[in-house]
Amino acid sequence: MRVLVTGGAGYIGSHIVKALLQKGHYPIVLDNLSKGHAEAVLGGELIRGDLGDPGLVQRIMEAGEVEAVIHMAADSLVGESVENPGKYFRNNVGNTLVLLNAMAASGVKNLVFSSTAAVYGEPCTSPIEETHPTCPTNPYGTSKLMVEMMLPWYERAFGLRFISLRYFNAAGADPDGELGEDHRPETHLIPNVLQAALTGRTVEIYGADYPTPDGTCIRDYIHVADLSLAHLLALEALVAGQPSATYNLGNGRGFSVHEVIRTAEEVTGGKIQVRIGPRRPGDPAVLVASAEKISAELGWHPLYPDLHRIIATAWHWQKNHPDGYL
Repeated sequence: MRVLVTGGAGYIGSHIVKALLQKGHYPIVLDNLSKGHAEAVLGGELIRGDLGDPGLVQRIMEAGEVEAVIHMAADSLVGESVENPGKYFRNNVGNTLVLLNAMAASGVKNLVFSSTAAVYGEPCTSPIEETHPTCPTNPYGTSKLMVEMMLPWYERAFGLRFISLRYFNAAGADPDGELGEDHRPETHLIPNVLQAALTGRTVEIYGADYPTPDGTCIRDYIHVADLSLAHLLALEALVAGQPSATYNLGNGRGFSVHEVIRTAEEVTGGKIQVRIGPRRPGDPAVLVASAEKISAELGWHPLYPDLHRIIATAWHWQKNHPDGYL
């Protein structure tokens, strides 16, 4: 199958591209490389361009004979979204509108959409089920929820079927060691902690006064390979005719920032220096998923649920690529 992967040169997108290749699909990657890396695209076709260009997207749909789309391209920094909401609504919502219109015009009916647990906001219950109220506390989560609200209308008008995957915290690296996490600047906790272990730098903790047992935020970490598997299962389900759906992607267990740091110290065998900083705007205290729905309906089960294993795969890649993809 010929699959358009927007943002396929990014951290999660590149792992999905590898998974598609392993299953015999042909990925067509559209990425402006503002955050992604051409070296991370292991096969298929890479087109450097912007999703906000309607003419380009339409040409790719038609010339590439695209049969399905996995939509990863988005800005995803919570703090930045609070400071610059227009950027997030333009890139995450406006550019998705360009994609949906191109799909409608080309008759492409199947879409796997990269959503986020940030659509829930501050949770009322834990673990969070898909029926939990959606009340984002930042523009990033709001932008993803706006797309989720658009999709059923495109289904009604054009027959576009979709599966939205609400990620919790993606982490880890390709178990084969070919791919890893390389953001510039890096904002995710685990790679920052591992970089601190490599360099001796101090890692900053954003807030230690949350209403949690040790005062730091609690998150549900899911291995990037397990995320990739979920995208393949979602794609196969849509092609087989399954109705549109929304699923959480998480392990169902949360770990605090302090727990992550302690586990990283076990993996790396060294002490990691920390500094307590202020909270980041828009960060909920606890986000933990219930993934029972995707397990029951798509047969998805995480292969790497253990935090130690998740961090170990990230550490293996980090040690061997201290400068990232450079």
